[in-house]
Amino acid sequence: MAEHYSSFKRGGRRWLFQRITAVFLIGVLAFHFFLLHFVNHADQITFLGTQARMSQVGYFATMWLFLVTATFHGVNGVYNALVNMGLEGSQKKAVGGVLALAGLLLVAQGTRVAIAMTNII
Repeated sequence: MAEHYSSFKRGGRRWLFQRITAVFLIGVLAFHFFLLHFVNHADQITFLGTQARMSQVGYFATMWLFLVTATFHGVNGVYNALVNMGLEGSQKKAVGGVLALAGLLLVAQGTRVAIAMTNII
């Protein structure tokens, strides 16, 4: 029988955060689909409506946390998949650095867009 291999250390922080972010993403994604696909249908979504939703502190915070959580979950998942495929040594450090930088840039740009979508500033 094949042995189970994972780059995650059971009980480690990255393993735990990957599971916590997965649960959070499922909940927020369900909220997103319910609100933007069932309560409001595609033909009802407008820039002004988006601006009104994003101007509410609770909605803004939820969507920003969605951005940060999804970014971490995705970057961490890709990194660990590459490690599971045998990435090691200086390549592992380089890929980790590139993915971390890409994640930070994604969060920075997403934050800029989220703030621009409010009518606060």
